[in-house]
Amino acid sequence: MSTEPSENPEATEDAEPGTPGADEASDEGAQVSEAEAELRAQQLERERIERRKAEKQGPIEAGGKLSGRAADLLAAVRAVESGGRPAAAVFEEAPAAPRRPAPEPVRRAPEVSGEAVPAPGVVAGVREVLAQGGAPEGLAVQAAGVLGKEGAAVLRADPWQLLRVAGVRPGQADGFARALLGAGAGPDDERRGRAVTVWLLEQAALAGHTALEMSALLEALERQGVPDPEGTVQNALSEGDVLVFQDAVAEAGAPAPQGAPAPQEEDAERPVRVLVGLERYALAEESLADGLARLIVSAPGRDGSDEDWERAAAAAQGSAAELVRAVAGHGLVLHTGGEASLAEPAALLDAAHGMGLRAWAATHGPIGRARFAALVEGPGVATVAGLLSGAEGPGRDADGALDVDLLVVLDAPQLDVETAALVTESLPDGARLVLAGDPGVLWSVGAGRVFADLLAARLCPQVASRRPDPGPLGELVSGIGVGELNQVEAPGKEVVIVPVRDAGEAVHRTVQLVADSVPRAIGVPAEETQVITPGHGGAVGTRALNAALKERLNPGPGRFGGFDPGDRVAHSPAPGRTLPGRVVKADGEGLHLLCGDERIVVPRERVEQTVRHGWALTAHQAVGCRWPAVVVVLPGDAVPALSRPWVYTAFGRADRHLSVVHGVEQALPRAVAEVAAKPRTTRLPVLLAPQVPAASG
Repeated sequence: MSTEPSENPEATEDAEPGTPGADEASDEGAQVSEAEAELRAQQLERERIERRKAEKQGPIEAGGKLSGRAADLLAAVRAVESGGRPAAAVFEEAPAAPRRPAPEPVRRAPEVSGEAVPAPGVVAGVREVLAQGGAPEGLAVQAAGVLGKEGAAVLRADPWQLLRVAGVRPGQADGFARALLGAGAGPDDERRGRAVTVWLLEQAALAGHTALEMSALLEALERQGVPDPEGTVQNALSEGDVLVFQDAVAEAGAPAPQGAPAPQEEDAERPVRVLVGLERYALAEESLADGLARLIVSAPGRDGSDEDWERAAAAAQGSAAELVRAVAGHGLVLHTGGEASLAEPAALLDAAHGMGLRAWAATHGPIGRARFAALVEGPGVATVAGLLSGAEGPGRDADGALDVDLLVVLDAPQLDVETAALVTESLPDGARLVLAGDPGVLWSVGAGRVFADLLAARLCPQVASRRPDPGPLGELVSGIGVGELNQVEAPGKEVVIVPVRDAGEAVHRTVQLVADSVPRAIGVPAEETQVITPGHGGAVGTRALNAALKERLNPGPGRFGGFDPGDRVAHSPAPGRTLPGRVVKADGEGLHLLCGDERIVVPRERVEQTVRHGWALTAHQAVGCRWPAVVVVLPGDAVPALSRPWVYTAFGRADRHLSVVHGVEQALPRAVAEVAAKPRTTRLPVLLAPQVPAASG
């Protein structure tokens, strides 16, 4: 990884602040929104995570030579991990969360679901402080949601806490602090140092890292004008803002963890790398490792006889039969393949239902849910978010675990570490988990690379589909997956290249393709054609393209926050989740959207933060979805954003037709051949290795 957390433009722009929870519990029987239900489910799972951590017998051993301040920091960590207390108060010890009964499953209301927003009084108080500090008052709702009921007091006491609001940068927070504190707001202020440290780690998480090398963090702090980076990290540790870890580097001949330095032969002991991270990601990663280990080492439940499973495997074909046999005897199985391979998890789900198992599948979003549901014979398909919140799926048992024998999670590369931890901790002992997806697509917007880490670790059976995606599009995308951009025969105009010279021509040709050429020549209407471009900004980003497409396809005054009925939109209710849809209407309740088959009401206060026009999306926003026709726009300034996973993802969203508005010349085949996914620093392989013996299957 680089010495500074590189900001991922797509991840940063796509991420939105989480929806705050309701201040008081709803009355029994009252309608509960999806956002509130998801928060409640996550709070319950985090309590179960903390209890499981408290029950662990001891820390994962890792050794190495350290000196100076790093040694002092690690000594404090070791003391805490061993159950003792460090010489100085470094971490606040929190008591284990009390166990509470599992809530009744919360179901989606049949018509609409709403979103919780901060109380008006809280927003007003934060808005007043923002105005006093010269910050945009439009940040008030976001800041109130992030900082909570005491948001105004928090900002007055520590203006740099404004950095916790998405999109705010250190220079802007410095100006806000100077306006509130006057001459006392200097670069050496301890509050600034701690806030910038946390901000850098959050930016790293947006780029996919669950932790940073200590050296990388110190260099990044220095670049942000922090006078004493080492002292700042020590201060952040003592205040409990960050955690420090030591991970042993793999022995010679063994694969090193992602991002780990090479072993030093002169060291008598195995070298270590020192990592700094935020508690939320550390807790999630350790919980995920525990949950996966529990599934791998525990015997699957007594559901279905060996003869039943073998009959089901015999009825399947090819790699589908391999998948059924692997699931019969293992608690965790990985399945890889493209769009056509979805038939294999579908066959597994049908076989499980035929044996009387409580089997469910979960997809990344409602569009993927509808596509997979069309492949299975019965019910049992939800979204991951709906499953965790209780709005969809089987509900939970008395212990708070999902009431399932088998769970198949599709679009597995989109699982960030926090979501993956919640999924695994939600499964009861003896349940089977199948993670299925296409390893060639872009990784999650959130922190981690869970699916890739598990594939590399080889701790459980892996079934690779031998079912190729059909036709010229399937041939094109398969070649990209192995680093080759091949010319394919497309007699039915399945693939069309449209060369352009500049940004203006790229926008013009894109609008022409969507509004005229594709409907006339291919027979796909404009509402079923999706535009994909590398970023949001620039002359050919999503903003510019959406403005041009709206003017042509659905002109209107935009009376409700710039939106009109019929507009295509991208709704982001939580970081890493994008739901393509369209505007149905707007009224006093808010903006009414139809996302797939779900009706959603976005309150007026949340529209600006969570809804964008959606005729044009980024590849990260489009992953997990497919459309009859796709127009991929590659302007000249898109070259730095291009990589093999990006091209593979963007081109792979098309079912029948792909048009490429091509302005990058030889940069496209070069990106496919040479530019792999950017590395992410994660701790999951290190945490898994000592807990689970290598699987032989």
